[in-house]
Amino acid sequence: MIWSAFLLAIREIRRNLMRASLTVLGIIIGVAAVITMVTLGNGATEMIRAQVSSLGSNLVMVRPGQRMGPGQQGGLTPSFKEDDVKALLEGVASIRAVAPVSQRSSAVNYMAEGQYTQVTGTSANYLEIGNWQLAEGRIFYENEEKAGRLVCVLGQTVKKALFSNTSPVGEKIRLRGVSCEVIGVLASKGQSAMGQDQDDTVIMPLRAFQRRIAGRRSRQDVGTLMVSIHDGLSTDKAVKDITALLRERRGLAPNEVDNFSVFGTKQIAETLSSTTRILTALLGAVAAVSLLVGGIGIMNIMLVSVTERTREIGTRLAIGALENEVLLQFLVEAVALSSFGGLAGIALALVASLILTSVMSLPLVLSPTIILLSFGVSAGIGVLFGFVPARRAARLDPIEALRHE
Repeated sequence: MIWSAFLLAIREIRRNLMRASLTVLGIIIGVAAVITMVTLGNGATEMIRAQVSSLGSNLVMVRPGQRMGPGQQGGLTPSFKEDDVKALLEGVASIRAVAPVSQRSSAVNYMAEGQYTQVTGTSANYLEIGNWQLAEGRIFYENEEKAGRLVCVLGQTVKKALFSNTSPVGEKIRLRGVSCEVIGVLASKGQSAMGQDQDDTVIMPLRAFQRRIAGRRSRQDVGTLMVSIHDGLSTDKAVKDITALLRERRGLAPNEVDNFSVFGTKQIAETLSSTTRILTALLGAVAAVSLLVGGIGIMNIMLVSVTERTREIGTRLAIGALENEVLLQFLVEAVALSSFGGLAGIALALVASLILTSVMSLPLVLSPTIILLSFGVSAGIGVLFGFVPARRAARLDPIEALRHE
C-alpha cells in the first residue's frame, strides 16, 4: 500500500512539476543553507586550530602585564630579564626550552628595495619552539648570540620584497641604519589565527637587537618569554608552576595580582574553536528558519491540492477506499516533496561548500551527521506539515466530495 501511495505521489508531482518545484524551494534553500553554514564553520574552526598549532607544539607564552595587544606594558610593569630564562629552565621540570623575545617594527632595506617589517630579537631556540623550518641557510650560533653579532634570518615575505627570486644568504641588509648579514631564510608559515602575516619578519640575536635596534644595552629588554613544554605533559600544570616561580622572582605578595600573563596555545585554540562553534550554531539556526518556511509552503500547496482533487477523493472513498488509505496517499506525497527538496538541497550545499571554501581558502570539512540530520528534518517536515491537509482529505464526506465542482 505504501509503494502504491508512493507511485501515486510521484505521478501527481510529475503532473504539476513547476508547482512542485516552487513548493520545495524553501526546503532546498533551508537544507543547503544549514549544511553550507555548518561546513564553513567547521572549516574555520579547523583552520584556526591549524594556525594556532603552527605557533608551536605545547607552547606557553609569558608576557608582562595583564592585557594582550598594543599598550599592554604600562610604565609600571617590569619587563622580563634574560636571567628569567635560566630560572625557568632550572625551576620548572616540565619545560623543554625557553626563548626570550623582543620585537620592534622597523624599515628594512636592500639597495633600492625597502620593506617595513617586524624585527624580532631572540635566541636560536625560537625556531624550535615556534615550529619554524629553514628554507635555506642557517640560524645563528650560540657564540653569535653572546657576541651580539649582526646576523639575521628573513621571513618569506621580506625575502620576496627585497630579493625577489634570488637567494639573500650572504647579502647585507640595513635595519634602522645598521648593516646586518643575512644567514638564512625561513620556510613559509602563512597567516596566524589573528590574521597576521607570520612571514613578514626578520629574526636576529637578542643581544644585537637590544644594542643596535632597540637602542638599549640593558638585559631587561625582553618583552615575551616563549616556553615549550615536553610532549605528553600537562600545559595547565606548567602554567601554574611558571606563574608561581615568576611571582616569587618578581616579589609579588600573596594578595597582589600578577603583573604578567601566562597562556598556552592549547587554551587559545580551544577558546577560538569554541567561539566559532557557537557562531556556526547560530548561523545554522538562522538558516534553519528557511526549513520552517518551506514546510509552511508545502502545507499550503497540499491544502490547495486537496481542494483541486476533492472529486477524485470522493470517488476513491465512494468505491471503498478507507480513510487511512487516503490519509497515507497525501501524507506520502508531502513527504516525497520534502524529501526531494532535501536531496536537492544537499546537492546544492555540496557545490556551494566546494566553491566557498575554495574562495575563502578554508579546508572542506563536511559533517555526515549534519547532512543526514538535515535530510531527516526535511522529511520530518513533510510529515508534520503534510498531516493537516492529509487528514482533511481523509475526512471528506464522499457525497459532498462528489458534488464538488
